[in-house]
Amino acid sequence: MTNHESISVSRVIDASAKDIYEFLTLPRNHVTMDGSGMVRGAVNGDQRLLKVGDVFTMEMFADSQGGDYQRDNHVSGLVENTVVAWKPARPGEEPGGWEWAYELEQQGPDKTLVTETYGWGDVTDMKLKARFPMVPEKALQDSLAKLASQF
Repeated sequence: MTNHESISVSRVIDASAKDIYEFLTLPRNHVTMDGSGMVRGAVNGDQRLLKVGDVFTMEMFADSQGGDYQRDNHVSGLVENTVVAWKPARPGEEPGGWEWAYELEQQGPDKTLVTETYGWGDVTDMKLKARFPMVPEKALQDSLAKLASQF
């Protein structure tokens, strides 16, 4: 569902919330589940996300960004088996106000409702905000499909 400041999609995945959380907190896995086609690799991708404030760096590609680039992702939410969220930033800068979040809701022993949200409500640069969403809802749907295929 898209509103004026976020996009959210949900899907039930045949895996426990614990297994999905473990997958999401290992940055190297983000390449295999990216539905946008922009994520190319993870710098130090085997370093698990452990707490809010951790930063992980991703290798990215987008024509709109001039080709190859990096993003530092600042962990903004981390609740074991429940939430994994981060706010992207240019390397060495503070986040610009948009966030990616995964919420996990256990539906049974091996079923979890996963909701992915891409939000830009905290973007204060109005010229930049006018460009959102930069990633379409279909990319989020594709990400959840790719995440589901990992289990």
